[in-house]
Amino acid sequence: MLAGMGDVLARVEARLRTALGEPDARAAVTFLGTDRMEVLRFVDGDVVRYATLGMSAQPMADPTAVLADPVKGPRAELVLSVRAGLADTDKVLRPLAVLAASPQVEGVIVAPGASLDLGEPLWPGAPFSSVLVAESGGLVEDLELDAPMDPVRFLPLLPMTPNEAAWKRVKGAQELQERWLSHGTDLRDPLRTSVPLD
Repeated sequence: MLAGMGDVLARVEARLRTALGEPDARAAVTFLGTDRMEVLRFVDGDVVRYATLGMSAQPMADPTAVLADPVKGPRAELVLSVRAGLADTDKVLRPLAVLAASPQVEGVIVAPGASLDLGEPLWPGAPFSSVLVAESGGLVEDLELDAPMDPVRFLPLLPMTPNEAAWKRVKGAQELQERWLSHGTDLRDPLRTSVPLD
């Protein structure tokens, strides 16, 4: 007997609580023709983490497949970490829900190394309108589901400035992450400027 959608999300939320503590706020966003997406907010000292809940209810389908497999396929939720109190980052809830709904709406598969572009700032005045999807397993461990379902991966999102996003398109995600690392970039700083890219 396979777990239903609600069971998957209950287990996902339990995993988030185990890793990040109790959420202090949550918002639900519903888009036409998609399941409800929730975004949970967790405060950890001077860092605020926003995690989506709902994206993993269905596997992400290969956009070229004629019929989407209701069971098999990658599943994920998104996690964004920013420093608290420096910007109006709570406005990121809706943009995050938009990104979480993109597999259902646009048929994209969200995977590490991918760029997700919103076309507008992540929050009011943000220097970022896109994010780089990083590898899962660091902050929140992957959640194994009953076979034949794929595990749920919790993918960190790293905000990119337009210059960084353009550079990443040419050079690749690995190069951009190495550049961030070599310059000691604080990727949680909601006000940071672009890393030097010359």
